Amino acid sequence: MLEPKPTWNPTTVRPDSGGREFAFTAADFEHVRKLIYAHAGISLSATKQDMVYSRLARRLRETRQKSFADYLVLLERGDKNEWEKFVNSLTTNLTSFFREPHHFPILAEHLKKLQGRSPIKIWCSAASTGEEPYSIAMTVVEAFNSFNPPVSIVASDLDTNVLATAAKGMYPRDRVDKISLERLSRFFIKGTGVQEGEFVVKPELRRLITFQRLNLLEPNWSVRGPLDALFCRNVMIYFDKPTQYKILARFTPLMSDNGLLFAGHSESFLHAADLFRSQGKTVYELASSPR
Repeated sequence: MLEPKPTWNPTTVRPDSGGREFAFTAADFEHVRKLIYAHAGISLSATKQDMVYSRLARRLRETRQKSFADYLVLLERGDKNEWEKFVNSLTTNLTSFFREPHHFPILAEHLKKLQGRSPIKIWCSAASTGEEPYSIAMTVVEAFNSFNPPVSIVASDLDTNVLATAAKGMYPRDRVDKISLERLSRFFIKGTGVQEGEFVVKPELRRLITFQRLNLLEPNWSVRGPLDALFCRNVMIYFDKPTQYKILARFTPLMSDNGLLFAGHSESFLHAADLFRSQGKTVYELASSPR
């Protein structure tokens, strides 16, 4: 994905040199920054000019616009379909199975403590192409030693393209090469025929997860609490501190008393210590939870 928002200075963005297919000025870049920030809370740094150009140039070709200025006018006319493609173009989805692996044993122990409760609710708020929610689901099955655990998992993302990939649950060999042979055998089917070389998530694992589009900046979320675990990893780094705080504040009423919030390795919520307190290893609990 992108980077935290620095102090903006238009002079740091060089004007188009004339060597590009489309003119792309400092004003165009600032316009893009404002639109994606207002719509998705993503803070583009001034160093992302080339990335923005290369990704959105494809949209100009698709929509047959002659300039970035024309394309941005198209967006502001309210074309819902193009807004979706605009956001999809500017979000990056870096993920893998059991990424930041220290979190999954913590989740497993947490689930074992909750045995006897039903239902147990988990929200993965940045599902990307599905590796994270499927890793959560595998951990759940292993913790309960059952494909019918008393657990529901909601996996959401802003990007509809990656959600479609996640819902299919089909991955090439290189995407599953770090998964143990035992887990591959238990949770995946090796593709044959047109799916040869692919590994497909077994239906009994896939049915544990509900995939849905969700924008964390939208005023109404479809996810309901109480949540026993909330994965919001490597998401907050793309928001500025005020936006982070607003989202974290909206998380708090959704959390169960003993619910855990899992953050990314480079994320810290010290600025929201009144909302969440650290348990170490980028795992947080409600500041109001009894110790």
